[in-house]
Amino acid sequence: MAKHEITRQFSNKGSRNEVRLRVVEAFSFEEPGTGKGNDASKYIYYVETLSDGNRVYLQRPANLHNGFDFLVCVENANYAKASERRRNYPKHDDISDDLMLKKNESPTEYTRLFTLIQRVYACDDVSDSEMASVSFTKGLPVDHILKVIKWLFIEQDVRYWNYSGRNMTWNIIPQP
Repeated sequence: MAKHEITRQFSNKGSRNEVRLRVVEAFSFEEPGTGKGNDASKYIYYVETLSDGNRVYLQRPANLHNGFDFLVCVENANYAKASERRRNYPKHDDISDDLMLKKNESPTEYTRLFTLIQRVYACDDVSDSEMASVSFTKGLPVDHILKVIKWLFIEQDVRYWNYSGRNMTWNIIPQP
């Protein structure tokens, strides 16, 4: 089967359930596969564009192939350490480490970033201009972090539907 590529914007505004349902509803229109490997249906959803032009995308199915699960990836990104295999999807530790780097660089600027992360966590949209108003010299750009975290929150809400959802990702965010 062919890989389907879809460009779609999803608002982060509303309740956790409203945000989650918007994403799951989009997935519900996917064509079913007829088997494993080449017979599985595969989807890429381009959901965010970063200031450098690269896009955040959702890859379905994810590595574990569980239900509505998806992998959050970024074009041309490599989150792997020097000794590891290249990987364009962030793990929670990658985000946490980057945020600690930012916190150590500038506690004041990190407090401003943390406020934006809180808004994303609370299912609010943060504009590109708000993201651009916070900057660091180290680590990933602020828009990269915020747009990826948005999707990690949503992914956890989908994967852990009946459990803590986005709280699992929230717990990796260093407090100011």
